[in-house]
Amino acid sequence: MLRLLKAFLAAVVIAYLLASILFTQTILATVQSFGLEVSFAQRLGATWHDIIGMASSYLLMLLVAFLIALPVAAQLARLIPSRRALLFTLAGFVAVVALHVILKSVLGVSGIAVTRTLAGLIGQGLAGALGGYVYHRLSRPPAVSS
Repeated sequence: MLRLLKAFLAAVVIAYLLASILFTQTILATVQSFGLEVSFAQRLGATWHDIIGMASSYLLMLLVAFLIALPVAAQLARLIPSRRALLFTLAGFVAVVALHVILKSVLGVSGIAVTRTLAGLIGQGLAGALGGYVYHRLSRPPAVSS
């Protein structure tokens, strides 16, 4: 059980970190497209600021999304064990995309600006997919040696 909890927390944190980095860098690329300079130090500072600043909201939303998606993937993986990696990866992707689609539908606004575009939404989904894959890798039972 502890192995599953560690795998779950690692999956959520990895997905959150990648999602945060992606949305910060996408916003900064937009700023640069307006002709403004963005230094490497500013990129690092903004990324760190967003990682810390969004933890109380976005990290928690991702945690809830993964709490729903990963058990569903686990049930499906019992039925199709040969597709376990794909199922958890897909679950992470769908969890994050669904989160943003639901936020937009319920609140009428995008919770994270980059998800207003298909590319931004897919980028966030890919962060979730990586989280799902991390869960797959870390949650596997240890191999039994003979």
